[in-house]
Order: sequence, then structure tokens, then C-alpha cells
Amino acid sequence: MSVTQHRPVRSTGNAGSSVTYVFAVCGPDRPGPFAAACGHTGGGPLRLLSVGPLWAVVQNVPAATFSETALRQRLTDAAELERCARAHHDVVTAAAAGSPTVPLPLATLYLADERAAAALAANLERFRAALARVAGRVEWGVKVYVVQSGTTTRPATSAPPETSQPGSPRVSGRDYLSRLRHRQHSRELDRENALAAAERVDRAIREMAAGSVRHRLHGPEATGRDRTQVMNAAYLIAEEGGDELATTIRQLRGSPGFDNIEIEVSGPWAPYSFTEGGELAGHQ
Repeated sequence: MSVTQHRPVRSTGNAGSSVTYVFAVCGPDRPGPFAAACGHTGGGPLRLLSVGPLWAVVQNVPAATFSETALRQRLTDAAELERCARAHHDVVTAAAAGSPTVPLPLATLYLADERAAAALAANLERFRAALARVAGRVEWGVKVYVVQSGTTTRPATSAPPETSQPGSPRVSGRDYLSRLRHRQHSRELDRENALAAAERVDRAIREMAAGSVRHRLHGPEATGRDRTQVMNAAYLIAEEGGDELATTIRQLRGSPGFDNIEIEVSGPWAPYSFTEGGELAGHQ
């Protein structure tokens, strides 16, 4: 889930006071209804705040636990970050199910409804444009990996095999260097093939997409040591396009050049990557 950024929140000073948490801005059609348990624990019920002809999905949350200091402490804890991000995502998903939706970043807060409405209204036309762009469309994530073969997963030793266990075949330094060069060449060839496969995936999906975004590649701490990510992209696709996407991915997986290629698809999601919610949120 990609909803991990947050906006700094100023302290309000009153322990019993609340602030306005904004999850998303929706089109003129009122989204909802929302489940009673939806939203952040400890907050009030979800409700709609008028932003001109649009609607913001908001919740009153305790100022004490959503102040800048409290959030900084809470969101450095992985489990707490996951809980907050999940609550935010669930609300955005519920809103997007009933109306075109611009998701706002995690922890977009204002001191009061009036401040929220004024800040969001300052970008009213841009919100309208973003909503028109995503209407009837959803986001799909597509990641491409090269899965390393057995010859590329073994780490190269730093000394020639002459230093191996007694009784093992003696290999010359020249042969050892030749093996190292072959192993390096194999890794480079695997990566070139993977990049070519990723471009084929991208071209095929862009033919059915209204927009695409490339995200930062994940490192081995996220992907594992046995595979390398070569593409991390999001695509804006018509709501009814899921079957076509699945067929395209299935054909690509079975085509030549994809033997060591893994394609990972996730979605459909609310269009986080195509609405610039962070830029449109305004200021407190």
C-alpha cells in the first residue's frame, strides 16, 4: 500500500479538543454510506464536508494523538504506521466505490472544518480536473522482476579455488577469472533481458491505460535477494478493464523472453498516483 506520507500537524493545546482529518475529496455525487467502524480509532463518525459543489470525507480525531509530536512518535512505529495507513486506505476505498475520488495523503489535518474547507476550496478547479480525469477509472500496480538463476545467486568468492578443501579439483587462476567473467556477463545479460521485458509490459498496458506513472524501484530489502525489481509502475485503467489487463499479463508471461521474468499485479486501487492529492490539500 502506497499511502505512507503525512503532513505535519501543529499542536492545538487543548487535551480534549479535536482536529479535522481529511481523507479524500469526492465529486458532486455524495459518497457513502460508510461503515460505523470505518476511520481512525478514537475519532468520531465519518461525515461529509461541503467544498463548493464537491465533498470532502472527514473525521474529527483527538488533537492529543494527532498533534505533530504525537504523530511523529506514532508513525515511527511500523505497527502503528500500518494501522493508520490501513484506516486511511479503507476510507478512501469506500469513498471511491461510490464516487470519483481524489485521495489525500495520510494525516492531512486542519484545526477546524472552516480551515479545511477554505484550504481545499482554494484548489477547487484543480480538484474538478483531477476528478474528471479519474472518473470511471481505477489504478492498477504492475511490478516486473528478474528472478536470478542458480548461477547468479551464488556469491563469488574473493580467492581462486586453489584454496579450496584438500582433494577438490585444482583450478587455475585463469579458469577462475574466466568463471567470474562468465558469471558477471550472465548477470548483465539477465538484467538487459529483464529491462527489455519490462518495456514490453509497459507498452502493452499503456495501450489500454489513460495514464501511467513510474515509481521508485524497490531494493532487495523489500524484494528479497533472489529477485531484482526492474519496473514499478501504476496505470489508470477503465473500471471494466480488469479482464483485459489480466489477459494481457497472461499472454506476456507465456511469451518468449519471459522465462526468468516475474510480473506482479495489484489492484484495483483508488487512483492515488494520478490525482496529486498532496499538492491539492492546501495548508492549515
